Amino acid sequence: MTESAREGIDITRVVEAPRDRVFAAWTVPEDFAAWYGGDADVPLDRVSLDVTPGGEWSLVIVVPGAEMPFHGVYREVSAPERLVFTLKDRLAPADEEGEIVTVTFTERSRKSTEMVFQQRGGDLTPEQYAAAEDGWEAFFDALDVRLATR
Repeated sequence: MTESAREGIDITRVVEAPRDRVFAAWTVPEDFAAWYGGDADVPLDRVSLDVTPGGEWSLVIVVPGAEMPFHGVYREVSAPERLVFTLKDRLAPADEEGEIVTVTFTERSRKSTEMVFQQRGGDLTPEQYAAAEDGWEAFFDALDVRLATR
């Protein structure tokens, strides 16, 4: 795929933790705040997760001199196999649904989970998708650290 034809993000990672634990890292506020944002601060009091179909989620990433809010709606919650939710930042048009994120969790062993991440459907340019993918990779590095310490 050429960079100019890019229409989303696809990341597959093997996480060294049981599937239930990896799913919880996406759905428990304390865990989500600990890794979403990578090295940036995500204050727990700025995280809200209603992990039910139709439920809303939101959080704020705080970096020196700026706050970056993100929010969306859960479309599908199938514990511990799959999450589908929308993703918007403050720059996304209010009348658009935003990006669609799908994450599937497949048990590889009792202590290892394959996590397949896809992001599609918004109005990001190929360059914005490339930057977002770099961001997600940093977030997932932080997820690895979180799961290794708990």
